[in-house]
Amino acid sequence: QVQLVESGGGLVQAGGSLRLSCAASGRAFSTYTMGWFRQTPGREREFVAAISRTSVTTIYSEGVKGRFAISRDNAQKKVYLRMNSLKPEDTGVYYCAADTSPFPQQRNYDYDYWGQGTQVTVSS
Repeated sequence: QVQLVESGGGLVQAGGSLRLSCAASGRAFSTYTMGWFRQTPGREREFVAAISRTSVTTIYSEGVKGRFAISRDNAQKKVYLRMNSLKPEDTGVYYCAADTSPFPQQRNYDYDYWGQGTQVTVSS
């Protein structure tokens, strides 16, 4: 089992950058595929990015490709989401998630553990 805590959210102007962090506790962090999702009121939680256990594979939603970068540090038990060129439509609560499958997934129901989320607000 793994516990996840996100941090790094905040208010930023359009065009700005933020880096989100997700700290994991518990054992065997390196055995989990990790993902980032976001949610806005009235909408389903949507996939943003995911990374495989050893960082070999990363996948992104079309809307963030080229602007966001996911990375992880297994020794520190952390996963990051670097967000550049932020847009107002990137606003939402960002969640970190862990999945026991070996390949990065885009479906939220594939993920077994979730953090509490961190708010990102991008002003125009």
